[in-house]
Amino acid sequence: MSQRTVAILAFDDMEVLDFAGPYEVFNVAGELGDGHPFSVFSVGLTGAPAVGRGGFTVQPTYSLDDAPPPDLLVIPGGAGTRPLTKDDRLLDWVRERAAEVELLMSVCTGALVLGAAGLLERKPATTHHDAYDELEAISPTTKVVRGQRFVRSSETTLTSAGVSAGVDLALHVVQLLAGQQTRERAVTEMEWMWQS
Repeated sequence: MSQRTVAILAFDDMEVLDFAGPYEVFNVAGELGDGHPFSVFSVGLTGAPAVGRGGFTVQPTYSLDDAPPPDLLVIPGGAGTRPLTKDDRLLDWVRERAAEVELLMSVCTGALVLGAAGLLERKPATTHHDAYDELEAISPTTKVVRGQRFVRSSETTLTSAGVSAGVDLALHVVQLLAGQQTRERAVTEMEWMWQS
């Protein structure tokens, strides 16, 4: 099995767990899975640090200008997605990557970015429960799915509900691409949904 690269977008006012949850899942699965199936890096709009909710700061590995093409792309959510829906440079980059990647994933209001890029037209999708109406306004032909953890929007696109749902989506993708055993190793290491 060849190693897949996972790019996660970092931007100001991103939701912390939207970024860090999938990062942790793919990083742990990459460490513990046979053949190290995933390698993770972050991409910022520029090379400058991205300051998320509560001051959580990420120094991007790459900027939009120099990021290598990834196999998987994750677009987190957060209040900072609203300016991104009007950022033509970022939307062009997302559209270009969407045409190349094996899988495109959004977490929470990251779906608003996909909607603004025209990537959810006439497709089912989900987002944070507070943003259902926003997604419908940005992408009126999208069938907004309410109350589901994640949705397969197309052959190559998956959208998830808010915040912690991004971990479930990432674990689902780990299972799809690297198998049940790798998913279970990641879940055990992370003590995900551990019951006392």
